[in-house]
Amino acid sequence: MQEVLGTLYFWLKAGHIIFMVFWLAGLFMLPRQLVYMHGTEAGSEEETLWAGRTRQLSRIILLPSIIVTWILGLTLSITVGAWDDGWFHAKLLLVLILSGYHGYMVALSKKMARGERPMEEKRLRLWGEVPALLLAVIVVLVVVKPF
Repeated sequence: MQEVLGTLYFWLKAGHIIFMVFWLAGLFMLPRQLVYMHGTEAGSEEETLWAGRTRQLSRIILLPSIIVTWILGLTLSITVGAWDDGWFHAKLLLVLILSGYHGYMVALSKKMARGERPMEEKRLRLWGEVPALLLAVIVVLVVVKPF
């Protein structure tokens, strides 16, 4: 039984990492696509193309990836008993923030697809850096386990 759990752990971990990479790749792409959409004229054919691309990115990559990442991550945390560790609580908080960021950016993309420009381009570019910063801290927490 111990051998089965050991093997299962590595498959869960591999799946979690793979889908986390897919999710973060999508989160790196979405703000960039929004920057491109920002420069288009509302109602133009080019805006429609960018709106379609952001919708596909959200539906095909981001949504499935966040779901699988969460399911595998929670399963993995239960399997290894991480709920008692301080680093895990910090990681969980940052992943919740990252998930909120995901939702915010998808909502922003829907507004922009309707021709709205609720955020300046420069600010949008800065928001594009959020996933990288969170990813760096999360990786440090998981690898170093500082507390």
